[in-house]
Amino acid sequence: MEQGLNVRCLHMISPFFGKPNKVQHWESLYNLTIETIDISEKYIEMLQQRPRYGFGKVLNPCIDCKMLMMNIAYNRMLELGASFIISGEVIGQRPMSQRKEALNLISNRVNIQNILLRPLCAQHLSPTDPEHSGLVDRTKLLAFFGRGRKEQLQLANSMGIQEIPTPAGGCKLAEKENARRYWLVLTKLKNPTVQDFNLANVGRQYWYNNYWLIIGRNKEDNQKLEVLASQNDTLITLKDIPGPTGLARNTTLWDSKILYEAASLVASYSQVAIKKEMPIELQLTSQTESICLTVIPSRTGLFTKECFQFEDVKQAIKNEFHPSIATAVS
Repeated sequence: MEQGLNVRCLHMISPFFGKPNKVQHWESLYNLTIETIDISEKYIEMLQQRPRYGFGKVLNPCIDCKMLMMNIAYNRMLELGASFIISGEVIGQRPMSQRKEALNLISNRVNIQNILLRPLCAQHLSPTDPEHSGLVDRTKLLAFFGRGRKEQLQLANSMGIQEIPTPAGGCKLAEKENARRYWLVLTKLKNPTVQDFNLANVGRQYWYNNYWLIIGRNKEDNQKLEVLASQNDTLITLKDIPGPTGLARNTTLWDSKILYEAASLVASYSQVAIKKEMPIELQLTSQTESICLTVIPSRTGLFTKECFQFEDVKQAIKNEFHPSIATAVS
């Protein structure tokens, strides 16, 4: 923008990253035009098919992620009649997707190597078409390198940017607990939806075989579960005392025994219910019916028997991507 160019910012969102609620604030604060693009369905499709270039240390498909985003940005560039794409990547800042080889791979695979400008580290890269044509003055581009943020913070300060995000990328796929949640959704559901992954971000998660139960931790979680519940899900609430909301996801047919187990677990997270030391009445509500169920609060039922940890995720990924090695080890 300092070089007199009109820039359209793209903020891509999914269940795993993005802050669409902050876009209006950023536009006002920095005098930018920001377009929010929901890439959830394409992203989930990529995860279902498994990323061609694998995962990072957790469940983060960084290289495939960047390729997807760049491809979407390229198509939007064509729609807008724009001249080139700008990215804030810095060589060496991320161990998987921001090595020089990875940066070149990303731009070459999407076929945008001549129109993808990375101004923060451009001096370490070959000139792009906008630099060759004089549209962008290469001498004003930077040569940042590595994981250190000192130079970037100095640049931000000189530009009057005060709201500096933390070094972490903000991607939930790079967090172990989230990876555990997402992997279960990916492997237990035949065709997981955007709504499924949004639910995986909420509250306490329990699975028994293909039965999926979510229990809110607080009022905000409870409200989210009510909003995200589909017409075939069952909401579980305590009838006369305060407590969490549970959601029995319609991933399979729930019989009365399993619903009792779910309701019993939901009730166990009500302090009032525990103090009463007596059977508790709950309301189970779906689109087709609403029933009352009396249970003994308990955390020793079927849903607490499965203990799937992040280490299990890593082993499962290893089995998928390196089956011969996994077989030899086993």
